[in-house]
Amino acid sequence: MRVVVQRTDGAELAIDGRAHSRTGAGLLVLFGTRRGDEEPSCVKLADKVVNLRIFEDEQGKMNLSALDIGAEIMIVSQFTLYADTRKGRRPAFTEAQEPEEAERLYERFVGLVRDSGLRVGTGKFGARMDIRFNNTGPVTIIIDHDL
Repeated sequence: MRVVVQRTDGAELAIDGRAHSRTGAGLLVLFGTRRGDEEPSCVKLADKVVNLRIFEDEQGKMNLSALDIGAEIMIVSQFTLYADTRKGRRPAFTEAQEPEEAERLYERFVGLVRDSGLRVGTGKFGARMDIRFNNTGPVTIIIDHDL
């Protein structure tokens, strides 16, 4: 399981040109699963995301988490996080989880982050989405989790 976490001052997500979801300052989380991933990884990653200390404290050090500052989080499913580009010029997605199981794990991850009490926006699994955001810092963290 892989997430790309980006610190942002807000995110807007549209589907088919229509506003679907919006969040304020916090995080944009791109979520991907690969074959063999299971639910316990969702639990560990959700905990890691909401507690990751990537927001500045009074001294300007990254010492505060999304929970500490009451951040909002946009979570978007993205199977392309498991693109294999080692051969040729066209990415292969053979490692990506099958859609039915990937959607189940995505929904579980979203639910766990919501359980933290933070406001969560989402995309729509399998939809073509447009996301607008500013990466502040910039701060981008990639987290892989394998059990």
